[in-house]
Amino acid sequence: MLSAIAAPALAAPQATKTRVAMIGGSHSHAFEKGRIFSQSGEWELAGVAEEDEKVAERYKRAGVKRVSIDEILRDASIRAVAVESAVRDHFRHARLALEAGKHVHVEKPPADTLDGMRQLVALAKKKNLLLQSGYMWRYHPGMIEVIEAVRNGWLGEVYLVRGQIGTLIDADRRPEWGEFAGGHMFELCAHLIDVTTRLMGRPQKVTPFLRHDASLHDKLMDNTVAIFEYGKAMAIISGATMQPGAGRRRMFEVQGTNGVAIVSPIEPPVVTLDLAEAAGPYKKGEQKIPMPEYKRYVDDLVEFAAAIRGEKRLRVSLDEEMLVQETLLRASGMS
Repeated sequence: MLSAIAAPALAAPQATKTRVAMIGGSHSHAFEKGRIFSQSGEWELAGVAEEDEKVAERYKRAGVKRVSIDEILRDASIRAVAVESAVRDHFRHARLALEAGKHVHVEKPPADTLDGMRQLVALAKKKNLLLQSGYMWRYHPGMIEVIEAVRNGWLGEVYLVRGQIGTLIDADRRPEWGEFAGGHMFELCAHLIDVTTRLMGRPQKVTPFLRHDASLHDKLMDNTVAIFEYGKAMAIISGATMQPGAGRRRMFEVQGTNGVAIVSPIEPPVVTLDLAEAAGPYKKGEQKIPMPEYKRYVDDLVEFAAAIRGEKRLRVSLDEEMLVQETLLRASGMS
């Protein structure tokens, strides 16, 4: 079992656990998701298919069985697959799993082309299967709070959205990020583009600014900004790969004619509203909104299991998945 750290409170055990397997284990989110699968009362982790011996050994030490992709695809008792491989392999692995009749949770971005995403969505619809992308803040309580405030009109008419997400990565990780023209925008700003797109819809125009500014001789676009234009609003998403202490500086902000909602920092979530007039459950003026305990990925996988059991729908529809992919590629200069 994956038990290196204490687990958060997870859903109550189910009478019959859903068997899931992981294709790939190298993604930066993978090991923690494997831990959640192992510790949850509603999942049974059948194993991980991972070619890299060093990565596979880490899972072996944690008590996770190593299996092959063929074993996963042939095993009818495995109902779901989590694709946690390198980004270049997401589309290929997700397609294999869908073709084999498995529900799929696939790390973000699910594909690196629009056609690839179209294929995944078409397969999921044709086979009546679930397809859930692993954008890490879809179930973030602060993001949910802000989206609710906007959709209920409590901020008034939205005219500006701003988001910042930086990081500081080691030189040996840069080549993988540099495989794609969008670089940091495609790899990390994707999380905020996901939130912005689901909040604001399809932008009329997207203008990316993708620069390589680090003093390293590689191809990674590591200093990035994208501007999204809507009918009566704009959004600005930015991020760089050379930012020390980046986690403390990550933020998401929505400005409207009745006030502002800010999530800063994003983790652990701190949400501030400042309203010109009281609206919904919120008073006039600046106020901190209490947030529940939050841990990445837990609620994503709880909802995924519930949707497989037919108890609820996924938060994000397949049509929304397509729109997020389209917008991400436009912002990454890849469409």
